[in-house]
Amino acid sequence: MTWQNQLISSLGGTRSTQVDQALYSFRKFIRSAVIGSVILLVCALVAILWANSPWSSSYFDLWETHITLIMGEWVLDLTLHQWVNEGLMMMFFLLVGLEVKEQILVGELSSVKRAMLPVAAAIGGMIVPALIYAIINGSGEGSEGWGVPMSTDIAFALGILALLGKRVPLSLKVFLAALAIADDIGAIAVITLFYTDSIAVEGILLALGLWLVIFALGRVGVFNAFIYFGLSCGVWLGFTIGGIHATIAGVLVAMAIPAHALINPDHAFRRLVNAIDPNRMGGRALLHDKDQQELVHDLNAAVHDIEPPLVQLERSLQPWVTFVVMPLFALSNAGVVIGGDILNTLTSPVSLGVIFGLLVGKPIGITLFAWLTVRSGIAELPSGLTLLHIHGVSWLAGIGFTVALFVTELAFVEAHVLADEAKIGILFASFIAGIIGFSLLRWLTSSQEIAPTPEKEMRPA
Repeated sequence: MTWQNQLISSLGGTRSTQVDQALYSFRKFIRSAVIGSVILLVCALVAILWANSPWSSSYFDLWETHITLIMGEWVLDLTLHQWVNEGLMMMFFLLVGLEVKEQILVGELSSVKRAMLPVAAAIGGMIVPALIYAIINGSGEGSEGWGVPMSTDIAFALGILALLGKRVPLSLKVFLAALAIADDIGAIAVITLFYTDSIAVEGILLALGLWLVIFALGRVGVFNAFIYFGLSCGVWLGFTIGGIHATIAGVLVAMAIPAHALINPDHAFRRLVNAIDPNRMGGRALLHDKDQQELVHDLNAAVHDIEPPLVQLERSLQPWVTFVVMPLFALSNAGVVIGGDILNTLTSPVSLGVIFGLLVGKPIGITLFAWLTVRSGIAELPSGLTLLHIHGVSWLAGIGFTVALFVTELAFVEAHVLADEAKIGILFASFIAGIIGFSLLRWLTSSQEIAPTPEKEMRPA
């Protein structure tokens, strides 16, 4: 009997197939992009209805409630709205950073040849929308919003793609995920470089010092969720005091998380499994056998340490980001007052810049840059895909909900009217882009039925 089989038998044999399938289905359900998209949509609708109801004042009063954090000479006074955008969203960008690191190490961004197509498409999908917005707004008061239509909401995009079921080729899902992740990298760079005002050196030094501690712990094989959580909060606090947004804090922490097992799995399991005596574990025997209890405890710890901290943290963050952070973000940011002059609002320069950026710039930029990359021979289309598939996905990339709203808050900090115009443009364009993208891809894949494949689950950022 091999040591792997000995391990299984020593722990009481395999679980039933029905239980395994039920647990697997539950995990799939929890991480489903469709569920996350539905929750986001519901929270956005609740925010809009609440902001336009007779109780609208309670909506705005709630999010303008001040919560103050005092640490010696440092005072951090933020509204509830800001705590969500600048505090909780650090978890969102930490998850994005983990996804980026995973893709760079072993995914579609792990080699130049594999990364060229989605990266080039993402660059086109950022440059063209920004140019269209800049052309419409010129040097006017809304010119600061050029970064708003550059981003793609991966949760909504993958959620809508998932609605098409098995007819969608796996390669198309992988391409969209890689495109959205490359898009996220670009959005983080834009936020860090162009939407950061003043810098306080003391805060930056504090953040970098704590980040180095996280990095050092990972290198020596130490990973404790509570310690890492506390240090990560310190990194966020340092960057916030320093004037740099939470986006960079989340990504930097992600880059410091180890992506390898903390122990040698072969050595650890061989020693422990050989030491465990199955005959001394039956019935209640284990309750009286302290030596075997210690071995089982060590085995359990070894199983935990074999899973890379990056994977552990990614799995732990996913439900919190999907079911807490992003819904709260949508609830606090999507509430805009829609007056009787909605037509004038939609035709304002800011709204038009966002709408044309997402509905025209995204499809043209992604499709054009993908075509140029393939045409030049730098990259190849994935097996089973055509440029029409890429074009269909480019419409889904026009759904710019989460990060677009995030950039809106940074671009129009004081200009609330312009912020509302941008938000209405985002909501309108995202709705239209989703419908067109879904319809086009459904038509393109109407005659296809892809056989089930053991694909890796796609987890949105």
